[in-house]
Amino acid sequence: MLGIFLDTETNGLDPQKHRVLEIAFKIIDLSTGEEKKTFNTLVQISHQMWALSDPISLEVCGIKFEETTHGLPIETIQSQLKTIFLDFVLIRGKAVFICQNPSFDRVFFSQLLDVNLQEKMNIPYHWLDLASMFWGFCMERAKTSNSRYPWEIGFTKDKIATFFHLDKEEQPHRALNGVNHLIACYSALLGFPRKPTT
Repeated sequence: MLGIFLDTETNGLDPQKHRVLEIAFKIIDLSTGEEKKTFNTLVQISHQMWALSDPISLEVCGIKFEETTHGLPIETIQSQLKTIFLDFVLIRGKAVFICQNPSFDRVFFSQLLDVNLQEKMNIPYHWLDLASMFWGFCMERAKTSNSRYPWEIGFTKDKIATFFHLDKEEQPHRALNGVNHLIACYSALLGFPRKPTT
């Protein structure tokens, strides 16, 4: 099974008026931890769409309009995504998405690869989230020991990182940094059962 560890940066929270500015993902063998592919790009955005930006979202990601002019057009990104998903056979039953906030990332991902095309390509529809994995981990520990509940620890990605003595995500948030931090947290939480020992 392959994991598509994915993160997006956007110019706001409302997919009806805001747009994805940056997308990154790594394809990881979930048994061995082997990295198969990295994808990371800025997305071109029009002046009109940029004008609708939420200032807080831009502060979080630190992306400037000038940077997006070096990004790729959506049509080019869509073509690249189609090629990657076909080459690595990223289909239902063979791959899953893993994100920190899949309900957010999925809707913005669909701006790049629309839902009808995802269906046609049999793109995975399971979008797993790290917070739920951590929630289950903490609840299981609470059954057998005097461990804290997940709501007592916190289950943001930075809180999960702190629990496992990892660094917090670099600021400002950028998509590839988010992916790398997500993989580090996932590895600490669940690991890769057949990862070679060094």
